[in-house]
Amino acid sequence: MPESSLTKRNPDLSIVVVSYNTAELLGRCIDSVLAQQGPSFELIVVDNASTDDSLSVVRQTRDEIRLIANDANVGFSRANNQAIRISSGRYIYFLNPDTEVRPGSFHAMIRYMDANPDVGLAGTQILNPNGSRQSSVEYRYPGQRHEPDRFQGLKGDIAWLLGASIIIRDRVAGELGGFSEKYFLYAEDIDLCLRARQAGWLVGFVEDATVIHWGGQSERRTPSAEVWRKKIGSEILFYRTYYSDKGFRSIRRSNRLQAYWRLLTLRLEGLFRPGRRAVQEKTVKYRAIIDAYETDART
Repeated sequence: MPESSLTKRNPDLSIVVVSYNTAELLGRCIDSVLAQQGPSFELIVVDNASTDDSLSVVRQTRDEIRLIANDANVGFSRANNQAIRISSGRYIYFLNPDTEVRPGSFHAMIRYMDANPDVGLAGTQILNPNGSRQSSVEYRYPGQRHEPDRFQGLKGDIAWLLGASIIIRDRVAGELGGFSEKYFLYAEDIDLCLRARQAGWLVGFVEDATVIHWGGQSERRTPSAEVWRKKIGSEILFYRTYYSDKGFRSIRRSNRLQAYWRLLTLRLEGLFRPGRRAVQEKTVKYRAIIDAYETDART
């Protein structure tokens, strides 16, 4: 491996990787980071009490990696914030452990951020392992059609970014207080981008920086019903935080009706295609949506 730009003193970039039971892919992620040439950087790995070999992977790779080993899973937002507090780069790069950074990406990100001082944070190209594009940039917030004027006046066209690969200015991370720790997992990226825009910053996109993303690896051992419960719970928290009571009631009603309708169509599909895993997984999803909103309505 060529000598990397890993450093301990005032780097251009602080890379933050939060790991939770991703040992199978974490080594590849770290190797891709250490192979980057150009901007100086430090690598901070926060492990959320993994029960696999994640800690061993980090310790066997490089002594220079700054490791925070938590005794419990404190959640994605809080773990990232732990790293922010000890970071020393002028930019911070949040990177999922189930990713591989393509060569030249750090240089492209730094160049873009330096050239666009009104951009507070930016995303990158994200590819599936087969080379197809993942949706990494969104131009509307979840539920926005129920209150289309809710976010008028915010700067720029990009609403939010997929949190697997985001670069942010150190000063912006400080101004915002990092990720909101109300979110244990999921929707924290939407919340961060919205708060940045509310503070007057643009959300950008670095087309020349690319990562490959396997996706969902930290939750692969978690039952799908529990994964959906977490996702929907985080969405509900986002809705309750940023929408009016009237808007949220409209969102809740619409999402419940849609879920009931989808369950009906899935039952019909199941009559003709019994045992199909896709039908079973979708059934779990829509039942989780109904349960989450009905529970919320009772609270």
